[in-house]
Amino acid sequence: MSHATAFEPTAVRLLPETPRAFEVAIAPDPARVAQIRRITAASMRHWAVPTPLAYDVVVAVSELVTNAIEHGYGTVSLRVRNAGAEVRVEVTDDNPAPARLQAAAEDDVSGRGLFLVAVLAREWGVSEDGRTTWVTFRVPAGRT
Repeated sequence: MSHATAFEPTAVRLLPETPRAFEVAIAPDPARVAQIRRITAASMRHWAVPTPLAYDVVVAVSELVTNAIEHGYGTVSLRVRNAGAEVRVEVTDDNPAPARLQAAAEDDVSGRGLFLVAVLAREWGVSEDGRTTWVTFRVPAGRT
């Protein structure tokens, strides 16, 4: 398999509401997380998002997509929108059980992802149907 065909998402499209948005739908395969990080990082560079904020967005995307793959059902969808003053990330799967913060013991090797997202983001939440976890990040004034 060539490098060019190594990533075959279910769907990738630009969203019509803004030229600074993308959506990706993938099979729930842990190998896809690194590819999703690269797509997100490239979009942040293309949109000239300040590097520290871009890093936080990529970390949040990585954690939320990983959670959806590990705890969700079916196809995982990622939507990222840069509305100028705000970057919004939404990750959706078919599990109606909402994402929840949990306390990880000091020696646990996992279980801190959503806590990390909550610390990095301006705010986060879960849709009423429990299938979408979202986070927002404030873009510093003059850096849209």
